Amino acid sequence: MGSVLNGLIKLQSIENRLRAVKAKLTRCRRNVVIQENQIRSLQNALEAKKEEIQLANIQSGRLELELASKDEAITRLRASLNVAKTNKEYAAVLTQLNTTKADNSKIETQVLELMRDIEADEAECGEMQEQIGEKKRALEQTRKEAELLATGYEAEIEKIQAEWEQVAQTIPAEVLEIFKRVAETYDGEALAVVEKQGDRTETYSCGGCFMGITVESVNLLMTRDDIIRCPNCTRILVLGSSQ
Repeated sequence: MGSVLNGLIKLQSIENRLRAVKAKLTRCRRNVVIQENQIRSLQNALEAKKEEIQLANIQSGRLELELASKDEAITRLRASLNVAKTNKEYAAVLTQLNTTKADNSKIETQVLELMRDIEADEAECGEMQEQIGEKKRALEQTRKEAELLATGYEAEIEKIQAEWEQVAQTIPAEVLEIFKRVAETYDGEALAVVEKQGDRTETYSCGGCFMGITVESVNLLMTRDDIIRCPNCTRILVLGSSQ
């Protein structure tokens, strides 16, 4: 291989380093975003729980009013029992009184259940608020650490990018464009090393997609400095150090 292919190999090495550091930069920033999303989810859950408490309080208030109304009805019915003139009238009032008492008992049970639910929800809200506070403190720490790491990664990226540009200037523009396009397609891996299948056979394959490569292509790589691409995955083929 000649200077162009060797230059591409060097550029690929720099490209790998560049993408690795960029990935670290993305990860350290993603940690901040993940924690921010966790806090946002907790805050949304807290607001939803508060709305549930508010609705439960409204329902409890309505039941309390209904309970008060039925208490008044019971008082009136008891008074009516005392002035009933006939057994039939007394029995009718008594039946109505017992029915109202039964309804009252059901409403009281509903109120108690609502109050228990409200108490449990308020306790859960308190726990959520504590979690949010803890996560906010952790987020501040993560944000500080991420900023420090990001500063270092950005400086490293700038340095590696300068290396990339320097090597790129030694490569013909058309070849460089091919490298860029293929690199974008395969997450930076624009080159593929030709691999020999066995020691005694003249059978070769692409190190990227593992499809067969002709002997003629390998011979061209050995004798010329031309860009030869895998017919299957389109990566730029290069020879390994042992070939």
